[in-house]
Amino acid sequence: MRLTTLSDYALRVLMYAAVAGDRLITIEETAKLYGISQAHLMKVVNLLTKTGYLRGVRGRSGGFTLAKRPEDINLGGVVRATEPDFALVECFATGNQCLIEGSCRLPNVLNEALTAFVTTFDRYTLADIMLSERDFTAPKKRRTKATRGPNIPRVKAGS
Repeated sequence: MRLTTLSDYALRVLMYAAVAGDRLITIEETAKLYGISQAHLMKVVNLLTKTGYLRGVRGRSGGFTLAKRPEDINLGGVVRATEPDFALVECFATGNQCLIEGSCRLPNVLNEALTAFVTTFDRYTLADIMLSERDFTAPKKRRTKATRGPNIPRVKAGS
């Protein structure tokens, strides 16, 4: 399972905005910080503003800030607002052409997994994942692969 880049960037924007507090931050500043496209961030910030997570201020000295307290920003809500769909397989999407759709039992398993995935996000708020300002200014520490990604044990075939 993978979140779209839109969701990834949205979560990162919210984390940075939380650290900034009441200070207005700009798309340019945020793009430079993360090393990502200003055009992509503009779409992200517009969506987060439309959905009420950010408050935008137009003009020369404008920018954006959180529209809610970090404790009031549920990560499950953010993911639902930023994911275009949760079509894990063809039969979940419009235009489905799967030949076994009528008898297949896989969608039940996938729906259970997807529900667990989103429900996990529902248990957390932006306050739970907030960083300090120093985390954004300190030199980046190299992390080993073992500290990132799922900790899912492999199951032998036939088990």
